[in-house]
Amino acid sequence: MSTPVKIDFVSDVSCPWCAIGLKSLEQALDNIGDEADVSLHFQPFELNPKMGPEGQNIDEHLTEKYGSSPEQQDQARAMIRARGAEVGFDFAMHKRSRIYNTFDAHRLLHWAEGEGKQRALKEALFAAYFTLGDDPSSHEVLLRVAGEAGLDTAVAAEVLESDRYAAEVREREQFFQRHGINSVPAVIINERHLISGGQPAAVFEKALREIMAQA
Repeated sequence: MSTPVKIDFVSDVSCPWCAIGLKSLEQALDNIGDEADVSLHFQPFELNPKMGPEGQNIDEHLTEKYGSSPEQQDQARAMIRARGAEVGFDFAMHKRSRIYNTFDAHRLLHWAEGEGKQRALKEALFAAYFTLGDDPSSHEVLLRVAGEAGLDTAVAAEVLESDRYAAEVREREQFFQRHGINSVPAVIINERHLISGGQPAAVFEKALREIMAQA
């Protein structure tokens, strides 16, 4: 009999370690197979909630936010690229020059959950930003990605042109912040166990198996 497992994956679509963490988690779940009956929910977190519509140069942003030097940024990108390659995710760093606001992407993800397409949309958003270098705040990009994920683009346009799901997304963000989530990815299993960061698949698999054994 499969063990029910609920996973809340708290993340932002502009977070490279979130893309790595998701691929690692998926590998762990593939290894566990049907021993677990998994319900996976993507929860919103904005790394830069006050980012304007024009975005910001990524080098400038990282220097301002973290005080990192160009050399440190290059080292971090090389590490991210290598970890991405290990899990089968392509980071095309030369195509990604700006940081953008991601609130509308989170509104679409909230809607997509009810349509049964949230995971497909999340993966497509990661690919759009990190592999293609697209702007995830652009409604044109979001509509294209929604279509790629199998969603109704006419309904997606209605969501984007309104403030639909804005209150729900903010409530979810505040909920996880109140419970101590201040960095992502944060992977919460069965609403009790937290795994932080873009961990290797073996770490996720070990933790999941231990939690399933306790259950």
